[in-house]
Amino acid sequence: MKYLNQYAFIDHAEPDQMDSLWAQGWRHFGTYFFRYSVTMHDEMIYRVIPLRIRLADFILSRSQKRVLAKNRDAQVVLHETEIDQTRLDLFDRHRDRFSDNVPDSIFGFLSVDPARLPCRNVEIGIYLDDRLIAANYLDIGQTASSAVYSMFDPAESPRSPGIFLILQGIFQSIEMGLQYYYLGYAYREPYLYDYKKNFSALEYYDWGGGWEEVESRK
Repeated sequence: MKYLNQYAFIDHAEPDQMDSLWAQGWRHFGTYFFRYSVTMHDEMIYRVIPLRIRLADFILSRSQKRVLAKNRDAQVVLHETEIDQTRLDLFDRHRDRFSDNVPDSIFGFLSVDPARLPCRNVEIGIYLDDRLIAANYLDIGQTASSAVYSMFDPAESPRSPGIFLILQGIFQSIEMGLQYYYLGYAYREPYLYDYKKNFSALEYYDWGGGWEEVESRK
């Protein structure tokens, strides 16, 4: 695997530029862009693989259909991203799930003007009786979308909200007529991010400039 550890600061990128960056394994938090092919956790080396879904070929698995059924009473609302106190409170509840690498602020992932900078970003909000229980923040490019950050109320964990958010990101991207949905990074070795590998029509970036098929495990 090619070794990379690069970063850049980009205040604004056009939709086609975002497509190109994602296709080369780049991600971003706010205006900080990065890509790296190797990382460490607990003194163990992990090989990083960017993931994306070919939306035209995506098919729901049985377990994903069950997640949809568990959330049939939820309302899905798409709108331009704006962070208010409701979102800040949800972030605080979400961060209580973590004991390691606890995030400090939602603005560690989103810019101060997240709907526009560095590119268009929308919120996929999940509601129960007008109460926001989960949100997925999705960048929109010209032919692709990319999940920047997701959060949910831990009290709603039995609903599998993390998977439900990914599925809604896929559905919204298909509705927009996009070609790819970028899931972010996972590792070749087993780790917490393995749930990202359980989607059909999945590809990984080989850091040499090409995308390869990932065989779905479900």
